[in-house]
Amino acid sequence: MTTAHRLQDAPDNTAVLIEDVHKWFGEYQALKGIDLAIRRGERIVICGPSGSGKSTLIRCVNRLEAHQRGRITVNGVELTGNLRNIDAVRREVGMVFQQFNLFPHLSVLENCVTPLVLARGTPRAEAVAKARHFLTRVRIPEQADKFPGQLSGGQQQRVAIARALCMQPSIMLFDEPTSALDPEMVKEVLDTMVALADDGMTMIVVTHEMGFARRVADRVVFMDHGKIVESAVPDEFFSHPRNERTKAFLRQILH
Repeated sequence: MTTAHRLQDAPDNTAVLIEDVHKWFGEYQALKGIDLAIRRGERIVICGPSGSGKSTLIRCVNRLEAHQRGRITVNGVELTGNLRNIDAVRREVGMVFQQFNLFPHLSVLENCVTPLVLARGTPRAEAVAKARHFLTRVRIPEQADKFPGQLSGGQQQRVAIARALCMQPSIMLFDEPTSALDPEMVKEVLDTMVALADDGMTMIVVTHEMGFARRVADRVVFMDHGKIVESAVPDEFFSHPRNERTKAFLRQILH
């Protein structure tokens, strides 16, 4: 059986390698030559104004969007149109969206169990045990028998995180996971993400939560008009931004 092609030139400690990536939607160019390498266990926060390309970039990392030029590799597997490669990458990458994307007609437990059984062929008893484990990890085991509509937004997002974790990814992508939440619910989701970071999960997080970036990120990446404008460790990024566009963005978002 043919296996996913694994590149030989990606460093062993590189989880995601993005090289000269370009992406168009029709005539509109959303990504313009992105270069970014993310090490295993590294936590990257991507920020920038609306329309800067940050969500498009992370959607390309698990092929929810297809890039047209350049190269993306995940754990050494190149993302191309090859379905076997795409499947191999998606087994490594979990994603949490702005909207929770839970099945409203399934209980919290079944939202976590069903993908394991259907997509992975996990025996049901094992899937249930795994689901309960990760619901406990995100601190909502008591909600297992409820339906999504009975939960707060913050609880629903934690279910979405648990569901992604059930697939046991090595990399987690978060696309503005708190932007649809009421302010009082943001902290519970961020606390869950902090716990994941403390466990050493490789994370790429698109967010405007700069407190989270300061606390958790190994690097903060600022994007504007489809390009990476600046990338630095949090202390340097917030205290000594180099680019004028970065400075203007931080003045707007921090005050």
